[in-house]
Amino acid sequence: MAKSLQRTDKEIAELYQRHVKTVYRVCFAYMKNRDDADDMVHDTFVKLIRQGCAFAHEEHEKAWLIRTASNLCKDNLRHWWRKREKFEDCAALPGKDSFEITETFQVIMGLPERYKTVIYMYYYEGYSGQEIAQALSKPLSTIYNHLHEAKTILRNKLGGDSNRLSNHGTKSNQAGPHKIAC
Repeated sequence: MAKSLQRTDKEIAELYQRHVKTVYRVCFAYMKNRDDADDMVHDTFVKLIRQGCAFAHEEHEKAWLIRTASNLCKDNLRHWWRKREKFEDCAALPGKDSFEITETFQVIMGLPERYKTVIYMYYYEGYSGQEIAQALSKPLSTIYNHLHEAKTILRNKLGGDSNRLSNHGTKSNQAGPHKIAC
């Protein structure tokens, strides 16, 4: 617990403000309801504070939070008492940034875990394949293989529309390199 004293309350508050929306979206994608997503966001930041991790830069910090939130949600979902609610609850995300639930997003959330996380990080958060590989501790070839397989599944389920992922208000629209090539 002594490690948590390395950060001041102000630093923790700033870190929280920088990443709460991203962590919430990741948690909501797994938990499918506001209350459980809020609980997982809380658990994610408590774990960060308790572990007192030191990060080289903000992107490493963000990647750690996404991975930790994802793992905590998966652990929580393994309990038998889990119940699921509808995606439509996600429309009321906190903050001024809206998060539109589209048919494509719903299909992505229905993908197997190994594809869902990689697709989310690549298209919705704008991470490169190398960054995802580092964050998930997987070989780069595995990440690209999962991206390719997920795009094939999405192409089949969505009728071959090659622009659907790139039209969701993601960071990748601004950066440009993360368009789906079906």
